Amino acid sequence: MYRYSNGQISIADFKQPVGMNLKESNRWVKKAQTIPWPEIEKRYAALFTNRKGNAAKPLRLALGACIIQAEYGYSDEETALQIQENPYLQYFCGYSGYDDEKLPFDPSLMVYFRKRLTPEVLGEINEMIVRDAKERQVKEAESKDDDDSDGQPGTGGNSGTMIVDATCAPSNIRYPQDVSLLNEARENAEKILDVLHDPADGKKPRTYRKCARKDYLKYTRCRKHTSKMTRKAIGKQLAYLRRDLDAIDGKLSLGKNLPPRQAERLGTIRAVYEQQKYMYDNRTHSVPDRIVSVNQPFVRPIVRGKAGKPVEFGAKLDISVVDGWTRLECCSFDAYNEAGNLQEMAERFRAREGHYPSRILADKIYRNRENLSYCKAHGIRLSGPALGRPKKGETRDKAQDYRDECERVEVERRFSLAKRKCGMGLVTAKLRETAAHVIAMSVLVLNLRKIQRALLRILTYLLEILAQNKNWALVQ
Repeated sequence: MYRYSNGQISIADFKQPVGMNLKESNRWVKKAQTIPWPEIEKRYAALFTNRKGNAAKPLRLALGACIIQAEYGYSDEETALQIQENPYLQYFCGYSGYDDEKLPFDPSLMVYFRKRLTPEVLGEINEMIVRDAKERQVKEAESKDDDDSDGQPGTGGNSGTMIVDATCAPSNIRYPQDVSLLNEARENAEKILDVLHDPADGKKPRTYRKCARKDYLKYTRCRKHTSKMTRKAIGKQLAYLRRDLDAIDGKLSLGKNLPPRQAERLGTIRAVYEQQKYMYDNRTHSVPDRIVSVNQPFVRPIVRGKAGKPVEFGAKLDISVVDGWTRLECCSFDAYNEAGNLQEMAERFRAREGHYPSRILADKIYRNRENLSYCKAHGIRLSGPALGRPKKGETRDKAQDYRDECERVEVERRFSLAKRKCGMGLVTAKLRETAAHVIAMSVLVLNLRKIQRALLRILTYLLEILAQNKNWALVQ
């Protein structure tokens, strides 16, 4: 059940204790005024189909708490405490007055906020914020050296530039090693066996957990691990885990049941055992859909080939940057070729703007035959050299290539800011849906930061004009 709030109030109507004087120039007050809360609330209320039961927390509090958490990197408990103690954050979250008597919500509700605000919902909210900001944005008198080739013949009425790129948002997991992964799976299997065992059934099945722990510590405490030593340790852990799984199967055959959460964990342990057994028997180090974390089995290794980080473990995502506004185009925990999403991104651009972009700035990986043919058919210039060997007598416009590469760096700055300041650098959420929420929320916060910087630039410009007028009056 959901009840609509009373809407945006001014800072003057915000009830403050005697002696407290909140400033309208505060960044959270400005940020609250740039978000179209009523329109977003209509979309959020559509998620609640049941008209009975307790009323849910208002959209302003739920979305506001998620934005604050993404902005500062707080934990769920710290987010609730900061809202309780800070009057500016309370105003941003829709409070009618300052109230520090109790927490705004139980910290565990943050999980439900993240589940409700899915990447699809956040994508729609992001579009509302960008559209509303474009309508209010004051056009600055700045000449941009932006050779979009909009006026050149043959572009078919296309205009604008779209910058695309892909990256990985690493998850907060331990670096996966086969021995440590099997040891973790074995410890979880022993806990499940403890839950299934009833003292009335007789003696508990023997698990050799102390011997298994001793063998694991003997391996990990060695400074250097040879391949022979590693294979021997993996074989031992596989044997211990197989024994535990057989004991669990014996308990389940007697008609005992596990809670849904532990039943799901048992399925993950079985998958880990099968994958590690296959790699052990076939002396290989690769297997399809390899599990690298027992707690987060949806995380996959993403080969990026970067210096220092050839492989990252987390979600792979594509973003597009148009006029400085960032959009999340694709997000998946399975590895994929980003070149396959270029045409869909161009079609979404056309659906938003009513025309195709005049040029797309992208990496070399996007320049395959299908994408080049598509761009040529729709009058889009895809940056970069042609495929194959250079044609005889062909002369490249090196100045244009240099400008394209310089402007393409904008998407790298978006990635850097999202990873350093907006929570994309290390995703600490444990569930697949909540991890996807964190990534989508970081993109939304990126656009809010852009709006805030634009307001600061406008304010600085107006102050400069005011100062000039005062100086001119003094001269007169």
